[in-house]
Amino acid sequence: MVVRMRHTRAHTANRRSHHALKAANLVACKNCNAMKTPHRVCDACGYYRGQKVLTIKAKVQ
Repeated sequence: MVVRMRHTRAHTANRRSHHALKAANLVACKNCNAMKTPHRVCDACGYYRGQKVLTIKAKVQ
């Protein structure tokens, strides 16, 4: 197929205005106060909604 009407730069830029990356939303863990993404298990302590869900081993350095 051949493009019959070319989109202007402004039209293309308006369409791409929603393509920007957004900053990650972080909240403090209620158990250890580490920053984590909402609705996820805390990577630092393994708690989710006040219950121990994961067993976290020591980090390898």
